[in-house]
Amino acid sequence: MSDAKAFPLNAWYAAAWDHEIGRALTPRRICDKDVVLYRRTDGAVAALEDACWHRLLPLSLGHLKGDQVMCGYHGLVFDAAGRCTFMPAQETINPSACVRAFPAVERHRLIWLWMGDPALADPDLVPDFHWNSDAPWVGEGGTFYSLKCDYRLVIDNLMDLTHETYVHAGSIGDDAITRSPFEVTHTDRCVTVERWMENIEPPPFWARNLGKPGHHVDRWQIIRFEAPTVVAGDVGVAVAGTGARQGDRSQGVNGFFLAAITPETATSCHYFWNFVRNFRTDDAELTKSLNRAHVNDGKGVYDQDHDVLEAQQRAIDRQPRQPFYNLNIDAGALWARRLIDGMLAKETPGETKPAETKPVGLAAE
Repeated sequence: MSDAKAFPLNAWYAAAWDHEIGRALTPRRICDKDVVLYRRTDGAVAALEDACWHRLLPLSLGHLKGDQVMCGYHGLVFDAAGRCTFMPAQETINPSACVRAFPAVERHRLIWLWMGDPALADPDLVPDFHWNSDAPWVGEGGTFYSLKCDYRLVIDNLMDLTHETYVHAGSIGDDAITRSPFEVTHTDRCVTVERWMENIEPPPFWARNLGKPGHHVDRWQIIRFEAPTVVAGDVGVAVAGTGARQGDRSQGVNGFFLAAITPETATSCHYFWNFVRNFRTDDAELTKSLNRAHVNDGKGVYDQDHDVLEAQQRAIDRQPRQPFYNLNIDAGALWARRLIDGMLAKETPGETKPAETKPVGLAAE
């Protein structure tokens, strides 16, 4: 595996769900930087470097004083822009006394931070996760996990759903996934993997939610990656031959999994996840049961992926120079990594193109 920088900084990263941030100091490590988040009295989110200018005590160990943060060690006070407004025992404030403030945008129920050059922080570049907040989509409300693995391993996992056949057998996995062709398309910012499985028996999860025993189905997985770290998966089934592939999904059930994977360090990440649906939207018990299908005391879909991904990272740590090898099914993940490499190259002085023609840590077939 490469020792090069692992994540671009000039990008919007999910830092928290909206409900996580209030009138308290919330620490989080994003892209190897310690950040403290809080809401100002007007409800807007502020994000500061989580280290006092004076002696580096984390500001998250202090407390809020109005819209400002008071350090818990010597009482220095910093406003939401990072400027020091009070020093003990002196009237003149050193003009260099400041901590970094990070641009923050609250959108689609997530708090997004820009970790790179603030002059480039364009809110129009915040990833589209409108399913989190727009009707008719309904979900439990957003879940946060910590994973001890490189964020790119999670992206690999989501961009190649053939693993469902083996990791998630008995719920969403079946042999039809590995037998079905798929198509990969890409732009300079996004990669899409589309797979249709037609006239198949539905796997247990989808059979239960479709509620039409004895019917074969047409199943779809349309997975869209937006560089560097978000994935939205359009998934579902419809009664076979009723026109789902042509755009009529009225005889089926449809959901989206929404995943924002934010690097914590080079070998750990934050996983912001939600599953939303547009069927039986007033059924609160169904909402809870769908969440349990993903997180359930080690037996849910997420729990199974968690075990695989962390074991994979431990193996990489033990053999850091051992390459990966690629199959046809890796095409989506390979393109996702190429887009990430391209972003990294733009931030690396002297680079005019991606540093590698294949993703970091992956060998050619």
